[in-house]
Amino acid sequence: MAATLCQVMGFILSLLGAAGIIAATGMDQWATEDLFDNPVTAVYSYSGLWRSCVRQSSGFTECRPYFTILGLPALLQAVRALMIVGIVLGAIGCLIAIFALKCLKMGNMEDNIKATMTLTAGIMFLLGGVCGIAGVSAFANLIVQSFQFTTFSSGGFSMYGGANVGGLTGSLTPRYTFGPALFVGWIGGAILVIGGVLMCVACRGMVPDRTRYDGMAYKAASPHSIYKSEKGSRPAYNDSYKAPSADGRQTNQRFDYV
Repeated sequence: MAATLCQVMGFILSLLGAAGIIAATGMDQWATEDLFDNPVTAVYSYSGLWRSCVRQSSGFTECRPYFTILGLPALLQAVRALMIVGIVLGAIGCLIAIFALKCLKMGNMEDNIKATMTLTAGIMFLLGGVCGIAGVSAFANLIVQSFQFTTFSSGGFSMYGGANVGGLTGSLTPRYTFGPALFVGWIGGAILVIGGVLMCVACRGMVPDRTRYDGMAYKAASPHSIYKSEKGSRPAYNDSYKAPSADGRQTNQRFDYV
C-alpha cells in the first residue's frame, strides 16, 4: 500500500513538474526590464527564449521572434537545448509511468516488470528536472552578468553579447532582471526531481519478495554410529529345488530363488 501511494504521488508531482517546464519554455518573460531608476517608463520590454516583446504604456504589445539562429549567443542556444531535452525526458517518463502504475492492471504484467518501469520513469524524471534547472540557472547567470555590466548611460554591453536582438539595444540600453518564467522553471524542475525520487523509492517497495520453499531438514549421520549386522540364520532351502539330472536322478546343484 505504501509503495502504491508513493508511486502515485511521484507520478502526480512529475506531471506537475513537466507541465511547469513546458510552461516556462513557452513563456516570453524570461528577462524583464528593470524599472528601478529607469528614465524611460513609457516602454516596457521583456524577452524569452524565442522572441522579444515591447509593451507601451497604452497597452499595445509588439513581439518579434528571433529570426536567426547563428546570430544568437551559444549560451542561449544551450539553454534552449536543455529545456527541450528536459521536456522530452519528462514526457517519455510520464508515458512509461502510466503503464507502470501498480493500481492499473495491464494484462498479465508482473510486479517485477512494473518495478523496473517505475525505476526507469523515475530516472528520466530526475534527468529531466536537472536539465530544466540547469537551463534556467544558466539563463539567470546570463542576466546577472548583463545587469552588472550594463548602465543606462552606455550601450556597449547587451544581454545577448552585443547582438541587436529584437531591437532592444540602443543609446539607452535597458537592464534586465529575473522574469516570472525563471521562477516557474525552477519550481517545475524541483517538483520534477522530487517526483523522480519518489518513483525510485516506490520501485524498491514494488519488488516482490523471493519465494521461500519449504524443505525437509536433512540430518547427517553421526560419526559415532555403529552399524550392527543382522543376527539370524539364513533361510533353509529344501531339496525340492534341486535340478534333476539327465538320467532322472537329483544332483547336488541348487538354484537359489530370491
